[in-house]
Amino acid sequence: MDRLQKILSQAGIASRRASEALMLQGRVSVNGVTVRELGSKADAARDDIRVDGRRIKTSERRLYLLLNKPRGYVTTRSDPERRPTVIDLLKGVREYVYPVGRLDYDSEGLLILTNDGDLASRLTHPSHEVPRVYEAQLLGTPDEHDLERLRRGLVIDGRRTGPADVRVLKAGLLLITIREGRNRQVRKMCEAIGHPVDRLRRIAIGPLKDSRLKAGQWRELTAEEVRKLQRAAAANAAVGARGRRTPSQ
Repeated sequence: MDRLQKILSQAGIASRRASEALMLQGRVSVNGVTVRELGSKADAARDDIRVDGRRIKTSERRLYLLLNKPRGYVTTRSDPERRPTVIDLLKGVREYVYPVGRLDYDSEGLLILTNDGDLASRLTHPSHEVPRVYEAQLLGTPDEHDLERLRRGLVIDGRRTGPADVRVLKAGLLLITIREGRNRQVRKMCEAIGHPVDRLRRIAIGPLKDSRLKAGQWRELTAEEVRKLQRAAAANAAVGARGRRTPSQ
């Protein structure tokens, strides 16, 4: 018997945290009974476990996709406003995959989709600090003081952001690397210095880059790319853990 959120993650339904949200929303059932209690356990081999009425498959092959998301798509599997979603771009993909992290509706660039819940959890968990690199075209040109504020971290939504790597490509065009995944973080950081984003494109996720992938196109990751992602998540988690240790007295 395993915790239900672990089973859902291993089945590729969602990361463990996202699986907990599915349970709290009443979208998960075991043997016909809706389960909302996060400590609930089940037997993946024997129990009838369903999400939104669809029985999960624990033997589905692992799939790792890299999509170049265009603007005008929502980074979810479905949208109550009936806007197009990134899933609409995955023609020919039969496996149940879901986005790892988010890119907002007006942003574009690289996005991972997978049914590997464990890897998705590692890539999105704050302690793993996998870097994400963005090209940000701003309205106006920030001065050096503004750039230093971005680099040091500033307060958005009541919390200070972590340090960012910021490089000027040309007037008003920045290359920004962050290691957090807060909602609309780059846009809010730039708004905080008085230079809102006009266009935002993610060009790298950890070791993953692909300048040849056109907007709306996707491809499967190679086995080596998957291994690099796994190593990056593990390495950054180890670094984060060492950084959080309290020195011995």
